[in-house]
Amino acid sequence: MLLEFFILLGFLIGGIVVSLISNKLLLSFSQSLGIRNKNDVTIRWSNQSKPSLGGISFFIVFLFSSIAFSIAFYDENIYHSKEYLGLISAGCLAFLMGLADDAYNTKPLVKLGVQIACGVLFVLTGTIIDITHVYLIDGLLTIAWVIIIMNSLNMLDNMDGITGTTVAFVLLSCLASSWVFNGFHHDLWAILLISMIGGLLGFLKFNIHPSKIFMGDAGSQFIGLFVAFFAVKFLWNVGPHTENHSWIGIIIGLIAFTPAAADTLTVVINRLKRGQSPMVGGKDHTTHHLVYAGLKDIQVWYVFFSIGLVAFLLVIGMLFLVKAEIIYPIIVFLIYFFIVFIYLYRNTLKFPEKK
Repeated sequence: MLLEFFILLGFLIGGIVVSLISNKLLLSFSQSLGIRNKNDVTIRWSNQSKPSLGGISFFIVFLFSSIAFSIAFYDENIYHSKEYLGLISAGCLAFLMGLADDAYNTKPLVKLGVQIACGVLFVLTGTIIDITHVYLIDGLLTIAWVIIIMNSLNMLDNMDGITGTTVAFVLLSCLASSWVFNGFHHDLWAILLISMIGGLLGFLKFNIHPSKIFMGDAGSQFIGLFVAFFAVKFLWNVGPHTENHSWIGIIIGLIAFTPAAADTLTVVINRLKRGQSPMVGGKDHTTHHLVYAGLKDIQVWYVFFSIGLVAFLLVIGMLFLVKAEIIYPIIVFLIYFFIVFIYLYRNTLKFPEKK
């Protein structure tokens, strides 16, 4: 047990260190040779030009942790794992597409095509949502899930620290699920999860208000793909994994993704009411309306940090209930999502965008 702890701690620290060094170098690079024209930066909520290179560190942490695992545990060939091959191939696609979007503003249909391809790769390599137990239907649900999460986190990445913090709590939920049902261990999935959590902590050092760097589409697309993979593996499929009802995973997943789900649902409803496409950009997210209500940017981060922390704690509670075979009380936990959604949605109605 002690050895397991120190191995995991080492990968966590490694993820933080790699992320800190990567983001520091990327930040320095962007302020010298990295910025050649105005298209190399993103103008967002703060109306300040800042480099959108932070997400590159996520991909670097992913590669470094995979290589380190292969070296440290050479008797386990990760390339014999179909699931890992699906993750790394889809991850490369998502990262490259996001990187191209940061540089060239790729067409929406191209992005959608790549996201569909990522979902198909998951299905073909065995990472599939097991809800209906019908392969075709579950496969289509998995592809839809990948598309939704990659776009949802991209939309949520509209204010300092919000997406990175939200994702960190979701990945902690996935790690908790793995340990609750499989025991405390350091297999490939635990190593990748804890390394990426470290990578997010290193990134947030530069991204929490006042931020110095953004994750960009390269970051939001890759981390969205990464989260979608582990959510399927450790949240969506909790029911089948424990030989229980499939709806258990739906509830656990919804609670874990409460900050992103509530924001996306609110934006979609409000934009459809205005006759506007949900996929266009705008300063009408729940984060923005909290500022319109009088909060400062850092206070908005505190709100979403709190929502994510409570969601994470509730997920842990649900996981232990499932392990103890106390199933139906889990439905009560849905109240939390509706409380958060109603609070954020009402706030967008009460405090409209200031012209």
